[in-house]
Amino acid sequence: MTPLIIIPARMASTRLFGKPLADIHGKPMIIHVVERAIASQLGPVFVATDHQDIAEAVEKRGFNAVLTKEDHQSGSDRIYEALMKIDPKSQYDVIVNVQGDLPSLPSKNIVAALAPLQNVATDITTLGAVITKESEKINSNVVKIIGSPIGESRLRALYFTRAQAPYGPGPLYHHIGLYCYRRQALEKFVKLAPSALEKRERLEQLRALENGLRIDVEIIQTVPLGVDTAEDLDYARKLLAPSR
Repeated sequence: MTPLIIIPARMASTRLFGKPLADIHGKPMIIHVVERAIASQLGPVFVATDHQDIAEAVEKRGFNAVLTKEDHQSGSDRIYEALMKIDPKSQYDVIVNVQGDLPSLPSKNIVAALAPLQNVATDITTLGAVITKESEKINSNVVKIIGSPIGESRLRALYFTRAQAPYGPGPLYHHIGLYCYRRQALEKFVKLAPSALEKRERLEQLRALENGLRIDVEIIQTVPLGVDTAEDLDYARKLLAPSR
């Protein structure tokens, strides 16, 4: 496999405008994510953004940025546009989509997400973790994975939902939105129309499942902090505070 990491980052976040540039101990949040992606040593890292200020902040520190359209409906669409600009000759056959709002993401988790692609039947991979808080089981903002176990730390995804599922005794899994796509799977995905279940659950990964793409999930130990609100940003600053 020849991976390429692309980090989508847009300025107009609904709940926290301009969050890629939010300062965390002297560095924009997007730079924290870039550095963790580079530390994974999987391949080149690019930020795909809709705003010149984000691109300049990335390039100012010697990293790679690509400007993309503002009107993309999803991060997958944005990384595909960036891919066509970065690699028109198809040098890279695996595209790793690392969310730009995960400043504390361990680099080892990016590596872990790639592992299920060792199975040639797998089209897309992602991450999950066991839900340990009862409140998160009923929280519709916590997306759950319904999957069939195919190893000690791996599931084949059957469905994703905002509901508390599956029913009965056993663990519930929190979906972590980091994806690895085989290039042909990403090309197929972005050309598909939004699916019925995707629109109902508001989860774009259901489009892949509804159209026959296989998604496998690597289970990791903890859920990395995603920054969506000002409160999340404050917590990220505490979490990433330099040790004295």
